Amino acid sequence: MRDQFDEQLQAVFDDLAAICRRVETAVSSATKALMSGEVPLAEQVISDDIEIDRARERVEEACFNLLSLQQPVAGDLRVVVSALRMVSELERMGDLSVHVAKIARLRVPALAVPEAARPTVSRMAEVAEDMVIRVSQIITSRDVEAAIALGRDDEEMDQLRRQSFAELLSDEWTDGVESAVDIALLGRYYERIADHAVSVANRVVFVVTGETPRAAS
Repeated sequence: MRDQFDEQLQAVFDDLAAICRRVETAVSSATKALMSGEVPLAEQVISDDIEIDRARERVEEACFNLLSLQQPVAGDLRVVVSALRMVSELERMGDLSVHVAKIARLRVPALAVPEAARPTVSRMAEVAEDMVIRVSQIITSRDVEAAIALGRDDEEMDQLRRQSFAELLSDEWTDGVESAVDIALLGRYYERIADHAVSVANRVVFVVTGETPRAAS
């Protein structure tokens, strides 16, 4: 019975890592559509989000089955509940990628990101995608040190967000209100993707140690 439970729990974490890889693709493709104005790519991100939603439902069903049939206690219960929260975070990251893709599609034939904002937005996208890649590896390895490091590295995203606002409020901004709104929203979307990645990593720390990341560090 114990072996069966462990196998089912490992399958849940395998599914979480697979969902995270789908999110990685969504973030990357949405950013490419944003910077290039490729409508088919943006639409692909939007349509593919249903697969992330379905994968989330499968993970939730597996977790509920473990809770009802295996009646886990103590550490096992902590792992199952954490997995339920992690899959919700991952789904939200996919939704945020869809928001990026929708902005890209909305502004075609123009590009949503004007030249003046491209360096900052591009870097925000790179940081977000890197964090998604790393959190996928953290889910697979359950590497506590890597999870804690991810949380610390989130500071770059915060700095980029502040930089983006400074650019929008500068007298040198000449691309109008509509573009400013787009950039503000995009900054928020990428920042939230990073925040969710950190939250997932923190839950991995909790799964492994039973402590919050701050306590574990």
